[in-house]
Amino acid sequence: MKASVVALALVSLFVSTAATADEAFPKGQWVSLFNGKNLDGWTPKIKGYDLGDNYGNTFRVEDGVMKVGYEAYDSFDKRFGHLFYKQPFSNYRFRVEYRFVGEQCKGGEGWALRNSGVMLHGESPEEMTKDQDFPTSIEVQLLGGDGNRPRTNANLCTPGTNVVKDGKLFTPHCTSSSSKTYHGDQWVTVEIEVRGNDVIRHLIDGEVVLEYTKPQLDERDAHAAKLIEKAGTKMLSGGSISLQSESHPIEFRKVEIMLLD
Repeated sequence: MKASVVALALVSLFVSTAATADEAFPKGQWVSLFNGKNLDGWTPKIKGYDLGDNYGNTFRVEDGVMKVGYEAYDSFDKRFGHLFYKQPFSNYRFRVEYRFVGEQCKGGEGWALRNSGVMLHGESPEEMTKDQDFPTSIEVQLLGGDGNRPRTNANLCTPGTNVVKDGKLFTPHCTSSSSKTYHGDQWVTVEIEVRGNDVIRHLIDGEVVLEYTKPQLDERDAHAAKLIEKAGTKMLSGGSISLQSESHPIEFRKVEIMLLD
């Protein structure tokens, strides 16, 4: 079978799954997306490596906690990674409880200090190229302070995407939330409300710190343009969820989802 036909089949399967995946979860109830023992249901994609190759045991579960670590790395060398959940979703609340630990991996980007993220409405990992930095998606940044300077949390970044904010198409790559700064190794809970192509809200401690609408693929981005051609639309109503590996060790003790009507 030709590669183009295989790619189209994968996209069709992903779209079909996106339409039915929600049926496997009860609506209105928090459900954990990892079992506290291993990474069943999750697949890593690290830049420069094949899908499923968990280089250096970057992603692992220890003592009931999902961890991202770099002990096997001599240098980070822009090996950005993402851990994809097996199913896409469209209407839901997503919640993570996380903390940054230890020191940033040698060779990590300066902006990646105490920096990770949740990627939403993403492409499937099969659609990513081997050397792609980030999945085309909506990124909710997970950020920690450096102990001195202010730094908002649950900011928005848009790899290959755009959103509508305050009634206008918003094309800057990143924008800050209204949250306070979270210094140190404290556990922080970030929640995201996702309503298909309607609205996405970022919440911390139950308060909305950022809100925008109409998530969509960016025609200016070459890879996103190919996704638009395959999907027949630039509007994003659902997609993959993945957790980032961006060079600073991070732990997750809760990764939960609640499906919405």
